[in-house]
Amino acid sequence: MEPNRGQGGIQLLLAAEQEAQHIVNAARNAKMARLKQAKEEAEKEIAEYRAQMEADFQKKLAETSGDSGANVKRLEHETEAKIHHLKAETERISNDVVDMLLRHVTTVKN
Repeated sequence: MEPNRGQGGIQLLLAAEQEAQHIVNAARNAKMARLKQAKEEAEKEIAEYRAQMEADFQKKLAETSGDSGANVKRLEHETEAKIHHLKAETERISNDVVDMLLRHVTTVKN
């Protein structure tokens, strides 16, 4: 009876080893599946982020583009305002400048 008992123990050990191998394989497969899923999720997030950044870039590009009618009108308005400001300043100080020039030209220094 003793030899049969040893044979049963070996069979039991082989069965346990096989079961352990199945558990390890299942864990490895689950890990690989999770890594694949994580990679797909990361790629999806990257694609969404890239699309958002591209949309923001295109929006800023359109705002600063010379083709934009709103931008052209804004620049024309700013230019007109600056021209008006310069003319007003010229009118305000022109008499003072003329007086200063006349004083310097007519002053005789020895």
